[in-house]
Amino acid sequence: MPLLNSIASWWMKKRIHQIELFMKYPEDVQNEWLLKLTHSAKDSEWGKAHDFKNIYSLEHFKNNVPLQDYESLKPFIDRVRRGEQNILWHSDIKWFAKSSGTTNDKSKYIPVSEESLNDCHYNGGRDMIAIHCSLKPDTHLFTGKNLALAGSLVTDQFGKHASQNGDLSAIVINNLPVWAEFFRAPDLSIALLDKWDEKLEKIAKATINENVVSLAGVPSWMLLIMKKVLDQSGKKNIAEVWPNLEVYFHGGVNFNPYRDQFKKIFNKPDLNYLELYNATEGFFGIQDQNNSEELLLMLDYGIYYEFISTDRNTDETLSLNEVLLDVNYEMVISTNAGLWRYRLGDTIKFTSLNPFRFKITGRTKHFMNAFGEEIIVDNADKAIAIACEKTGARIAEYTAAPVYMNGNENGAHEWLVEFDTPPNTIEYFTEILDNALKSINSDYEAKRYQNIALKQPIVKALPKGTFYKWLASKNKLGGQHKVPRLCNDRKYVEEIIFMIKE
Repeated sequence: MPLLNSIASWWMKKRIHQIELFMKYPEDVQNEWLLKLTHSAKDSEWGKAHDFKNIYSLEHFKNNVPLQDYESLKPFIDRVRRGEQNILWHSDIKWFAKSSGTTNDKSKYIPVSEESLNDCHYNGGRDMIAIHCSLKPDTHLFTGKNLALAGSLVTDQFGKHASQNGDLSAIVINNLPVWAEFFRAPDLSIALLDKWDEKLEKIAKATINENVVSLAGVPSWMLLIMKKVLDQSGKKNIAEVWPNLEVYFHGGVNFNPYRDQFKKIFNKPDLNYLELYNATEGFFGIQDQNNSEELLLMLDYGIYYEFISTDRNTDETLSLNEVLLDVNYEMVISTNAGLWRYRLGDTIKFTSLNPFRFKITGRTKHFMNAFGEEIIVDNADKAIAIACEKTGARIAEYTAAPVYMNGNENGAHEWLVEFDTPPNTIEYFTEILDNALKSINSDYEAKRYQNIALKQPIVKALPKGTFYKWLASKNKLGGQHKVPRLCNDRKYVEEIIFMIKE
C-alpha cells in the first residue's frame, strides 16, 4: 500500500503542471475549447441550424447562437430522452442528471455525454485529489477509502429506447472504472439506494470499520452521516472512528454555517477542507489553496464560459479577458454535453484575474427583492454567520421569504431557522441579523431606514428535523436537493408553516 500510495500521489501531482498551464494561458485554452466544441457538434441538428461549421471566433458564435435557458433547450432535451440522437451533441447521450431546480418544482433533465462524464466530471474528481496531494505532500490518501455520498438512478423507458436519470453523483459513481471501487466506500448496492433513511443507516454501518481517509458530499447530508456513524460506533468524535481521515471535499451549499459543527464532530485540527463547485451541469471550480474561500476556475474541462454582469440592465456577455474584480456575474456555459450558451442561474464574483479565482455569491433566481432590497444568498449566509457568532448559536438549516405589505402594515422578511444550538433569545439574534444585513447590503439598509419600507425581520425557530421532514414530504431527500435559502415568494415558507401546524 505505501508503494501504491507513492505512485498514485506522483501521478496526481503531474496533473498540477497542466493546471498551471491553463492558469498561465487562460484565454488561449478557452478559445481552443470554443472551437473544439463547435467543430465537434457541427453535424448535429443544433450545429447545422446554427452554422457551426463556419464559426471561427467568439463573435461568430455569439451572432449565431442566442442565449439559452432550460426552458428553451427542453424540447431538444426531451427528444434526446425519447431516443433521438445527434440533436444537441454529436455523440449518443443515455444519461440525464436530474435536478429539481431551486425555484420551482419542475424537474430538469441535464444531458450527460460520455465526453462530459470523462472530460469534465471525472477530471474534476481527479483534480480535487491532485490539488489535495499538492497541498499535502505527505498525503496517505491512497492507503484507504473515500466515502462519497450519492443519490440514486432510475431507468426511463420510451418504447424500445431506455435512458437513465438520477442524481449526477449516482451517474458518476455507477460508471466508475472497476479499479476505482478499490478506493471507494460503501458498496454500490448501498451507495445507490433511493430510500435515504435506510441509506444513512447502512452507510454508517458499512463504513465504521473501514479505513476512511477522505469524505466528499454536501455538508448538510454529510453531517447526518457523521452523526449516524457516532451513534452506531459509540465513539465521541470522528477522529476516534477514522484516525487517518485527512480531507473533506464539500460543495453544494455555503460551508460557513456548518464549519464549527464539523470541526467539533471531526476533532481533527489538521483536517483539510476543500470546497468544490460541481453543479449538475458541470464541474466548474476547486479550492486550490489552504485556508481560502476562493475557487480556481477550471478551464480545460470541455466548458466555454461567458459572463453577464448583474449590475447592468443588459444580456451582453463578457469573456474571461473582459471580466473585472468584485462584480457580480451570472454564468453562461457551453458544454461538451450540448448545453449551448446556457444561463446557469448561478452568480459569482472574481477575486483574482491572474489566475482566475472566484467566490460563489448565489443564484439569479435565489434572492429576495420584493422591496428593492436585492438580498442575495451571499448576503444572507454572511449575516447568519455574524448572528451565530455574536449569539453563540449554531444553525442546521434556514430559509427566508418576504412578508408583503398589507394595508398600512410595512413589509418584512420572514426567516425560518432550525437551530442546532439556539440563541439565548430570538430577539437578540434577530437584532444582530438585521444589523448585519444593513452592514452588508446598502439597498437593504436604505429600505430599513426608519422602517419606511421594511420593518425588522421576523425570525421563527423551528423544531429540529423540520427541514428534513419537509424535503421528505416532497420526495427530495439526497445530496442533489437543497433547502432553498431565499425565495422571492412565500410558497416554500407557507408549505413549511402549514406542515408544522398539521
